[in-house]
Amino acid sequence: MKISASLYSNREKSLTELVQELDALRIDSFHIDCNDNPSVFEDIQQIRQISQTPIDLHIISPEPQKYYELIEQHRIEYVQFQYETMQGKPLPAPPSGTEYGLAVVSDTPLKVFAPYQEACSFILLMTTTPGQSGGVFRKDNFNRIRSFGKQFPDKKIHVDGGVNDEVSFILRSLAVDSAVSGSFLVNHTSMGAALLGLKMHEVSSHYRVKDFMIDIRDVPQLAEDEVSLASVLKTIEDYGLGFTAVVDQEGRLNGISSNADVRQALLNHLADLPSIPSKELINTNPVFISEEATVEDMLKLVTSVSFPILFLPVVDQQQKLTGTLMFNNLIRSES
Repeated sequence: MKISASLYSNREKSLTELVQELDALRIDSFHIDCNDNPSVFEDIQQIRQISQTPIDLHIISPEPQKYYELIEQHRIEYVQFQYETMQGKPLPAPPSGTEYGLAVVSDTPLKVFAPYQEACSFILLMTTTPGQSGGVFRKDNFNRIRSFGKQFPDKKIHVDGGVNDEVSFILRSLAVDSAVSGSFLVNHTSMGAALLGLKMHEVSSHYRVKDFMIDIRDVPQLAEDEVSLASVLKTIEDYGLGFTAVVDQEGRLNGISSNADVRQALLNHLADLPSIPSKELINTNPVFISEEATVEDMLKLVTSVSFPILFLPVVDQQQKLTGTLMFNNLIRSES
């Protein structure tokens, strides 16, 4: 996941000093907020004289059209327009070398992106109060991220607001492409340590697994008496997560059946596939986690086992299945 440094979140250092320090740390892009103020392009021109790092420009204006020429003139790499101030105005195709995005606040329905999807390659989800530096990430946005990915699978997701080391870890697991970091990064006593925290695994814990897990409604599952080779294969195929959970009549987790479990059962019964017992398709001792576990608890668990974990069933205090965690996006982001 790329990190975009919010330059205007730091008013103590000069723009030149801040840009040079972030460039030395190999920041991915510079985020600049334009609150209907064309003079920010003077700052952009100053940045261009000392840096080749991409510009990530957030325009908040009821008249986006008055910025098109400036965007092309300064060859801005990423531009997002604030939906709530645009008053429904359309966006043209971006100039060559520029990607357009649509910025929306946390209470705006994601469906508003649909009319802009031809012009925009990404959405910027504002996850705190817009324009408020140092705000807290609203955890309902974890579900919004996942929901947008389902509705618009070919579009990238950018996030702005409340991104610290812990939130960054979760965002990487949700396949977010880029995150804006303001106060946490540019006002940190050591920007190098802060950037490392945004990129690495070592995090503090304030969020619970239930805050960002895949909800039970989207988790593949079968009752014990429904398990067969055909039902397991169909459920895995329908949900595309690589496994299905096996539950009892009360919804308690009794095991999982993964691609690996099915493959092993097939190898054991190649001569007579219809005779595969359902019990051989089920791993009755899977690794799982409590929905109340913290991010730190989760990291300790996945690093304590001797094999890579691609998914992790989530249960409540009664061992009832309540969701799942997926780690395939996180693995891709770290490669």
